[in-house]
Amino acid sequence: MSLMRVGGKEDGGIDLVGWWWLPDIQDSSESSRNFDSSPTTPRRRIRVIAQCKAEKKKLGPNYVRELEGVLFRFMSTVPGRTGGLSMGHDEDTEHSLIVNSKFPFPLVALLISESAFTKSTLLRAYSSPIPFFLIHLPPIESPMEFSEAKENMNVLGSGICNPALSGTRGLLKGNLEVRWERSLVDGSGRPSLWWKEERLPSWAPDFPSHPELSKAPL
Repeated sequence: MSLMRVGGKEDGGIDLVGWWWLPDIQDSSESSRNFDSSPTTPRRRIRVIAQCKAEKKKLGPNYVRELEGVLFRFMSTVPGRTGGLSMGHDEDTEHSLIVNSKFPFPLVALLISESAFTKSTLLRAYSSPIPFFLIHLPPIESPMEFSEAKENMNVLGSGICNPALSGTRGLLKGNLEVRWERSLVDGSGRPSLWWKEERLPSWAPDFPSHPELSKAPL
């Protein structure tokens, strides 16, 4: 992901905004499977709208509802969108946010928290028709804390995608997985992203060489 901080008085509830560059689901070329870093490699560009929370206690479901509202407001103000929004509830779209075909790009809601999420929060996100990515990113302020964190894997954080994002009928059609990787040296671990059974590297294009790729409305 390539994210930019936009927080302020007129931020509309958005802390970070940017792009998530992923392989083109429809592309089956060798370069796509090997995550070729060439700017000409087919990529799918997804708009990311993020909120960052630093609560002392576990994050409740009200924050998921808040970000849902932020995303809908964002959708209604994006330049170039001439169609309306509708919520799909039939068998084929029950986990997806159905956006008019004239909407310029798909969207993902990213909720980043220093504290863990409550069970109610996870259930709320899982039931949302909006593609959600929840990241628990606890602060580690010293080498000693990092050493202690490695002994307690829960302290190292986690990443959770809801069905509207990573489900087989979701935005990414079941191609993305969040896996826990464990070191064979010291037993420590961390979450990572995998795409079609391969580890997903950072895949943002080279903007300075190809500035046209970065042009898009906020």
